[in-house]
Amino acid sequence: MDLPESHPRYQSLLLRERVAIGVEMGITSLIGLIAHGRGEAFDYLLGERTIPSAHRAEVVGVAALLLADHPVISVNGNAVALAADDLIALGDALGAGIEVNIFYHSEERRERIIRYLEERGAGELYVGSDARIPGLAHNRGVVDSHGIYAADTVLVPLEDGDRCSALKRMGKTVVAIDLNPLSRTARTADVTIVDNIVRAVPEMRSLVEEFASKGRSELEEMLEDYDNRRALADALDEITRHLSESL
Repeated sequence: MDLPESHPRYQSLLLRERVAIGVEMGITSLIGLIAHGRGEAFDYLLGERTIPSAHRAEVVGVAALLLADHPVISVNGNAVALAADDLIALGDALGAGIEVNIFYHSEERRERIIRYLEERGAGELYVGSDARIPGLAHNRGVVDSHGIYAADTVLVPLEDGDRCSALKRMGKTVVAIDLNPLSRTARTADVTIVDNIVRAVPEMRSLVEEFASKGRSELEEMLEDYDNRRALADALDEITRHLSESL
């Protein structure tokens, strides 16, 4: 895309282009472009920034992942197209494997995403298809028995609500990254980071480094008094405030 960095929508258009290129590569789907546009709209409403409640959620989410016995990062095509390198770096820092789990399931697309992650240097990848998330029909529920199925805590950036709900029913702690504070995923997850994945994941990686010297009790303190419903309400308040200031 021949676009000067001085363009006022440069960063937003660059992200849009990444998802579009992902379609050409067979990583993302055409429907994924629609999903990205919906998230982009909410980012506009938030002022394209990390709001205070989102940063608090990032802190709590990282603490939960560090406390986990078996954390796993679940990724779809959009997540990989937008933030593959940062997701890989986060997984390495956490000691968490990555598993590809896509809404519009295609084994060919799943394999393309896996190969792309491998080419980017991903270490631990769960690539099996030998288990199923209860309550999810057809291939949407197929997972690796050593990955998502066995995980106690799952990071689900850009996830769909049905799968998030199903993971919760399995007793897992779910940390979500979702720009839409009204989505089922946002309302179902234990910790919802209402932020753009390209901002959230690098910040979470930095927090892992920052928390490296903290003990278990210190990490547990970070989770105390966290209220996900309050965090979502704060995000809606921020949207209202931003709109009022923009008019």
